[in-house]
Amino acid sequence: MKFTIITLFPEMFEGILKYGPLHRVIENAKLSVDFLNLKDFANSPKEVDDYPYGGGAGMVIKPEPVLKALKEAGDGYKILLTPRGEVLTQKFMHFALSNEHIILFCGRYKGVDHRISSYFDMELSVGDFVLSGGEIPAMAILDGVSRLIEGATSHRESVLTDSFQNGLLAEPHYTRPPNFKGQSVPDVLLSGNHEQVALYRKKESIRMTLKKRPDLILNSTFKDNEKKLIIEILKEEIK
Repeated sequence: MKFTIITLFPEMFEGILKYGPLHRVIENAKLSVDFLNLKDFANSPKEVDDYPYGGGAGMVIKPEPVLKALKEAGDGYKILLTPRGEVLTQKFMHFALSNEHIILFCGRYKGVDHRISSYFDMELSVGDFVLSGGEIPAMAILDGVSRLIEGATSHRESVLTDSFQNGLLAEPHYTRPPNFKGQSVPDVLLSGNHEQVALYRKKESIRMTLKKRPDLILNSTFKDNEKKLIIEILKEEIK
């Protein structure tokens, strides 16, 4: 799989490429990351952006260097990182992984000339807030997708049971000591009964999601046995 990132600041990515699952999959040639500096596609560095028509504060990235950079990137699924885009989810991480080539354009300033939008396949946002540019969202995508690649982590099962993988938040986790300042690890986790432990974790995952992110329950589809557990836990919470 390949990522091409178009940015005004490729040097911002130097750190993230050296650590964790992302570094591991790059080192094992399972993922490659290329960078295109938008300044290289303008007549001069000063011609990357310009004042907006109609006046007002801020600058807007011009369409010409963007189009040239996209053509240089070649064939691939083209994504504009912008606050107005669809919100990034774990579902997107899996979608990105199914593509051979993802092209990420890191927006800056007040944004990109709207006329260039049609050259992208998707607009994507990391949430309802504004950052200085698309570089940090691009890093989040690189990290999130790389974790899903075989061999990225020591324990594949750990990745497959993360929050959002099945539409739910993960259950609470515990480690040693068994008693910490009067708070004990639930007995079932110490029982050695794998079937009961699995059921407990599923129920607590649902309980945590209902408490912290009920919107995930409403927006997900569940198997019949999971629906029964949700109803059971709702009844317990109402009592």
